[in-house]
Order: sequence, then structure tokens, then C-alpha cells
Amino acid sequence: MDKKELEQTLVLLKPDALKNSLTGYLLSQLSEFHSGLHFAGARIVAVNRILAEEHYAEHRGKAFYESLLDYITGRLHWEDEPWKRRVVAIVYQGADAIRKIRDIAGPTNPHVAREDKPGCIRALGTLVPIKDTAGRVISDRMDNLIHASANPADAEREIKLWFTPGDIPPMMHAYETEICDAWHGYADGRLFTQSEPGAICLFAPGDVAWRSDLETLRRLAGGLETAESLNYVAAKYLINDARIR
Repeated sequence: MDKKELEQTLVLLKPDALKNSLTGYLLSQLSEFHSGLHFAGARIVAVNRILAEEHYAEHRGKAFYESLLDYITGRLHWEDEPWKRRVVAIVYQGADAIRKIRDIAGPTNPHVAREDKPGCIRALGTLVPIKDTAGRVISDRMDNLIHASANPADAEREIKLWFTPGDIPPMMHAYETEICDAWHGYADGRLFTQSEPGAICLFAPGDVAWRSDLETLRRLAGGLETAESLNYVAAKYLINDARIR
């Protein structure tokens, strides 16, 4: 397949989209009829804190960070109905996939979207003020219905965060994979290289993994610096795992 046809991007249909029954509308706007793109992967995710923190790692320390985590995990929209907390994660693939999806989604800020590109998906969103304990507005959170990768580097990081190679058909893999030759486990933020009681198996010999994930684990096991954290590698394998909240 031509390399251009392998371009991929991550889309998340966020809790506010599901809460407002916009799932079908959003999927129709993103369909092959409108975008010329194909599904490469899809999953329904109960977003745990580990995944939320890694997805929004660039916003750590900002005033709206905690509110953003509550938003993507669905706590804000289903406070008393945790079983409804979910996100639809999709990988779209095809020529110019990142730009096409961003164009359909529209500007990140819903107010800007309504002004500059009425009719786009995010024009249906809203801004929510964030207040401190004294009731003062200190920031705002953009409830904008959909996430779309901003550039190729972000797309690769995000797809590898939300999807394993097994979630995407082999002929649609855009990133290098590798067959694991060792056991790797996870528990309480720690990496194990041998089976331990209570440790969750991330990889076993013979498993197919993203090559970059295995390289991260090898470096962590050797006490070396890594571009990504252990939680980044583990997050996708902990999706919908009842042991992780």
C-alpha cells in the first residue's frame, strides 16, 4: 500500500458527544462518503485515570487539568451512573487523514468554531468555566465533543496509547511492530520482568507489540531514560480492566 494511504489519525468521541446522543451524527460526518477515509480500528473505552493522564500529559499542572481528567473519564457527565462512562476511540486511515479529520472537526475552541466555521462538529460544543475553592473563575474547559490528532507525531503517540497492534488489522499497521521475547508485567506503577502475584501481564513471549513500546520497556528495565513513561506503555493494556480505576 502507498505510504500516503497509510496515514492514520486518532479520533475520540468524547463523553459529552455520547451524553447528547450525537454519536451517529458524528460518525456520519466522519464517514467515508465525506472524508474518503477508512476505519482501521475502533473500541469502546471506559477511560481510567492512567489513560486520561497519559492522553493529556501535555496539560499537567494547568488550572484546568483535573477538570479535563474528570471530563474525559466521564465523571462530569455520569456522576451517579459510572457504567455509562465511556469514549469511542477510532483510528481513521487514508491519504491526508489528519488534515481531513481536523477540517471536519473544526477549531478546538467551540466559540471560535461557531464564529469561524459554523456547521463543523465542534461548533456544537461549549466552554465551561472552572472555579477555585473561593468561587473565582480561574480557567475554562472546552467541551468540544471530539478529539482529533493534530499532526503525525501526535497521531502516532495517541494511536499507540489507545490501541494495541492486535486492535488493528495487520495490513493496516502504520507503525513498526515486534514479536516480544520476554515477559513484562505491571503493578502499582512498577515494571516486572518475571511473573509476580498480582502483576498484570503486558506482554508474554510471542505477543506482537509496538516496537517502540518494547524499546521503552527494555530501557526502563535497564535503568535508562525513556521518551515515554511506563504508564504510557501500560495504559492501552489496562483499558477496560476491572482491576484499574
